[in-house]
Amino acid sequence: MSTAGVRADGEVDQVLRLEPQRRISVAEYDLMVEAGILDEDEHVELLEGVIVEVSPQSEAHAHAIQWLTRTLLRALSDDYFVRPQLPLTLGEWSEPEPDLAVVRVADLPSRKEHPAQALLAIEVAVDSLRKDRLVKASLYARFGIPEYWIVDVGRERVEVYRDPAPAAGRYARQETVRGDDRLVPSLLPQVDIRVADIFA
Repeated sequence: MSTAGVRADGEVDQVLRLEPQRRISVAEYDLMVEAGILDEDEHVELLEGVIVEVSPQSEAHAHAIQWLTRTLLRALSDDYFVRPQLPLTLGEWSEPEPDLAVVRVADLPSRKEHPAQALLAIEVAVDSLRKDRLVKASLYARFGIPEYWIVDVGRERVEVYRDPAPAAGRYARQETVRGDDRLVPSLLPQVDIRVADIFA
């Protein structure tokens, strides 16, 4: 188990190609969607005030999302929503759309707002590993999401990040699991997944 941090501001800027320009706020981004400037079906998300294009999904990427969605739905009660590729509003500058997020029904705001918290966020990575490790991990840690998984399709393994340190923008614990290793989220012990099954 590694305690290596995952945040490096210069690298985050490089991944997002940040330049000295005005950032877009969540409120402005939502208005762009409402006004039709951004289509609801466009493959983009807002990260650190930058509109970032989301890569098209390969068959392996789609399979992992589909399998995990079904597995989480079967394991969890009606006290939870499993949200595939739906926004989380994280502060003023970010509205990521994780491949999956598990949210308590009790934590959902009104129907006019996206949730601002999740118990578990999952990104399925084929060619987005760098962004998921640097930008997304830092963002999710800063907003206190207790557990974050990166499902590495190419290597058939899962990187598990736990114990967010919001002030530092990183997770204190990181572990990589594969094969017969089990995935049991710390706040969702009713979920028990054999890693190899995700890729079968």
